[in-house]
Amino acid sequence: MSTPCYPLAKRLTRLSLLAMGLIVLACASPARADILFYGGDFAPNNQNANGLANETDAIVGGSPTGASTYQNFVVTGQPWTVQGLFSNNLLGFAPTSAYWEIRTGVSAGNGGTLIASGTMLSPLVTATGRSGFGFNESTVEVTGLNIVLNPGTYWFTVTPQNPGASGRSYNSNTFGLNAVGTDIANQQFFNSGFFGANFANANTQGVFPTFSSGVLGALLVPEPGSITLFGFATSLLGLWHWRRARK
Repeated sequence: MSTPCYPLAKRLTRLSLLAMGLIVLACASPARADILFYGGDFAPNNQNANGLANETDAIVGGSPTGASTYQNFVVTGQPWTVQGLFSNNLLGFAPTSAYWEIRTGVSAGNGGTLIASGTMLSPLVTATGRSGFGFNESTVEVTGLNIVLNPGTYWFTVTPQNPGASGRSYNSNTFGLNAVGTDIANQQFFNSGFFGANFANANTQGVFPTFSSGVLGALLVPEPGSITLFGFATSLLGLWHWRRARK
């Protein structure tokens, strides 16, 4: 659906058809939410398959989380509008909420700058069909976001939560199967007061080059008809100048 522009259009005069074309061109529709970044699928048969604690529950507690993994991604080209985030977790409980963050400038021992954060009640939880170490893997997704990120490198977490649960949750690692977008391998982090880790490089906890986590979003694209209208409006402008010159 196009961004409403009728209040402006109604005020256009007979000689403002060019402006109408430009307004329609500017009112682009966002594309459907798509995967802008994905670290890749968990590969249970890989000899280095693993999962790292990513949870708040009755066993691993803390505020705002008991333990969180942070995956990086690189925004290239035009800015991204982030509409959702997700992590694939080997889950031993049903999440009642999910805590999320986006950060920039993260390094070992340094959480960098917090860009945005929040908690979503009743996140979307979808089984992936994969499993490992006696746990079934599920995607835990937060939705309804509207965060514009300029080109650069960012880190994010989506941490499943159920403070009353006695199960566990582990963010699956990946080696890039079906990956989308760009990240910096071996620069993922683990933060947990419970485990005494202050944004430690995830590889200090095992083999975690990349986590199976992703970013959903949409890019603004011009509607096909807008280009035609722009050309039509340009022609009208030339005609208008020609008529003024004759007068």
